[in-house]
Amino acid sequence: MRILVTAAGSHGDVAPYTGLGVRLAEAGHEVALATHGSYAETVERCGLEFRPLPGDPQGGGKGGMLRRAKEFVGELGQGIAQAAEPGADVLLLSTSTAPLGWHVAEALRTASAGVYLQPVEPTGEFGPVVGGARSLGRWGNRAAGRAALGVVDRLHRDAVAQLRARLDLPPLSGPAMRRRLLGEQWPALHGFSPALVRRPTDWRPGLAVVGNWWPVGSGELPDQVEEFLAAGPAPVFIGFGSMGAGQGERLGRLAVAALRAAGQRGILQAGWAGLTAEAEDVLTVGQLDHAALFPRVATVVHHAGAGTTAATLRAGAPSVPVPVTADQPFWARRLTAIGAAVAPIPFRDLTAERLASAIRQAVTDPSHRECAAAAAARMAKEDGAGRVVDLVARLGRDDL
Repeated sequence: MRILVTAAGSHGDVAPYTGLGVRLAEAGHEVALATHGSYAETVERCGLEFRPLPGDPQGGGKGGMLRRAKEFVGELGQGIAQAAEPGADVLLLSTSTAPLGWHVAEALRTASAGVYLQPVEPTGEFGPVVGGARSLGRWGNRAAGRAALGVVDRLHRDAVAQLRARLDLPPLSGPAMRRRLLGEQWPALHGFSPALVRRPTDWRPGLAVVGNWWPVGSGELPDQVEEFLAAGPAPVFIGFGSMGAGQGERLGRLAVAALRAAGQRGILQAGWAGLTAEAEDVLTVGQLDHAALFPRVATVVHHAGAGTTAATLRAGAPSVPVPVTADQPFWARRLTAIGAAVAPIPFRDLTAERLASAIRQAVTDPSHRECAAAAAARMAKEDGAGRVVDLVARLGRDDL
């Protein structure tokens, strides 16, 4: 079958779909991944067809945040429609592309399913992920979850109207589409581990937590990293992914001061912040394979994005989460709740003193590594990508 996977956002929002796409291709399907142009080389290197989606995930743009978001989703809707024009038998939609992709699937009369990296369906068990998931009690959590979906639908309202007009579909609001999907028990598989977040018991049928699908990595590290690892004790990894843009020098100085105070060597990953430092026993690196590095570090200081959180836990490494925004506080709290991380340090409150104290705790308290290792053992038994392959096979049979 011809499979079109759509994903938008930062590297962590896109990279897991390379592994999923490869697994689908190995099952005999023709797979295209539609995402931003900055990931074209990554996608094609995996042997997948690349189809472009508009937008620069690292670009700031002009105007207020809400205006930029509305412009982005408007362009994204048209881009998803164009990406689907060559045809597909199944559309697999990420969290960020689903509110638009549903309408494209309807126009094409194509089977579709969600392949989500976050639990966005309302539940009484925790609050909305983007709100940090502070519990408001079962009733409050569900109400807050529904309100969060309402915000998403309002953000997409104009883009949906434009997209449906382009596709010659009658008007249909976001809430009306969600009610339709509920009636159809539309399937959505969630690519994170039950070791971190169990499937809520009050979710409807069709929603499942299946385990991660992992980015395609080289399995190797640059020579300079290998040399650094061999030159002394296991270092502390510090990286903030797509967060902290423009704060590289400040964060670099802070990281070095924290490492010095904690008595640790460190590897700093530049990321979008441009994190950098020139100091003894500190190495600055660019993009590299987390799966190859994280099992060999003392602890991982990270922004608690979904992808980095999963990679850290898979490696059995303890975490020092420094969440910034969006779903990051949720994942940070989950890591702490299962014992695999020290208490989160909100990015806005980050100081060298607090970071040094957290690093010392993560490195010296063996319980954090033990809990991370226990979660890693569970994750090793999961086959999230295989569950998607099975779902695609069922969708293909249902479409006959």
